[in-house]
Amino acid sequence: MKYDFESIIDRRGMDAMAIEDLGKLPGFSPEPPEAGFDLIPMWVADMNFATAPSIPEAMIRRASHPLYGYFSPSQEYYDSIIRWQETRNGVRGLTREHIGYENGVLGGLISAMNVFCSRGDKVLVHSPTYVGFTNSLHDNGYEIVLSPLKQDQDGIWRMDYLDMEEKLKTQNIHAAVFCSPHNPTGRVWERQELERAMELFRKYDVYVISDEIWSDILLDGARHIPTQSVSEDARRRTVALYAPSKTFNLAGLIGSYHIIYDKWIRDRVEKESALCHYNSMNVLSMHALIGAYSPEGQEWTDELCRVLTGNVDTACRYIREYFPGVEVSRPQGTYVLFLDCTGWCREHGMTIEELLRAGWRVGVAWQDGRQFHGPCHIRMNLALPLSRVEEALERLRKYVFCGREKV
Repeated sequence: MKYDFESIIDRRGMDAMAIEDLGKLPGFSPEPPEAGFDLIPMWVADMNFATAPSIPEAMIRRASHPLYGYFSPSQEYYDSIIRWQETRNGVRGLTREHIGYENGVLGGLISAMNVFCSRGDKVLVHSPTYVGFTNSLHDNGYEIVLSPLKQDQDGIWRMDYLDMEEKLKTQNIHAAVFCSPHNPTGRVWERQELERAMELFRKYDVYVISDEIWSDILLDGARHIPTQSVSEDARRRTVALYAPSKTFNLAGLIGSYHIIYDKWIRDRVEKESALCHYNSMNVLSMHALIGAYSPEGQEWTDELCRVLTGNVDTACRYIREYFPGVEVSRPQGTYVLFLDCTGWCREHGMTIEELLRAGWRVGVAWQDGRQFHGPCHIRMNLALPLSRVEEALERLRKYVFCGREKV
């Protein structure tokens, strides 16, 4: 491969939440490992790969000019987004006026919710659920109505349209938060699935906020279908939220963007986003996006997806062979697994809390899936060099699931 996805990069002392915040966020972060085990960070959803070289190059070029005063987003910024969306997602007709800045996807989520709903209103969300949705909606006074995804005979997560319709019909819901690709299950929705969901939202006049931050991380040839693309009505009633942060590991730089085609919605979301007087772009973040959404960034992303596909395939094979009682549905996108440990915990008389801590003790910093509405689940981040993924799996086999050797 042209790019380096094999080197183990020491992130200690480099402000990395995945490394520095162990044990500091009760109920959210893993605990530090016991003596004799180094840390393998597999929890918070960032990557342990160096980002695309075009990104630091773009930032360094801009930083070399010694003035960093007030600025306006450049035409190159908008052109980069338009070109990226056309090349990666087949989007046509996107213009500068349709694109707006957000400090983060969750900030954009709340701005759109405040336009569509009143505090206390109900909002439809699928479960399992990204913990950021849960916290943001609760903190801002919205009531979440969960519609559980169901696994079919092949273990693939599917929307339950009957459940969705029953709740839309009976609970006076005006907005739905949609995740595409879905976090934490990794489903990449098919066009017919999106069409059926959007037809329900049209039928009950429900506005849609579609988080598509994972849309570039597609495994083994999966294809992302933008929610807004499935019909003219979907285009009008949907706020789509994107960012380069997941694809290129840029969360620490801050910066995302929305795509809104309907002018009535767009004007109100942009007004809502501006009310705090602090929803403003960072000049280096702008240049990072330009570097990311470049031809080299496209090439790097394609290699990243091949690497992640290999990591996911390795982990799924290993878990199915050596962790009896643990169910894993192979994701089609993202770089996380959502492990159902119900059978294993029942057979071994262990709680999910005890299982989590058994992994933490030997340096496998995986994440409590209960935060994502998985009752006996663990979320595992595989965006690491393959050697680190294999080491984590071997420790889990040796000390946790099979031999359960003494630490």
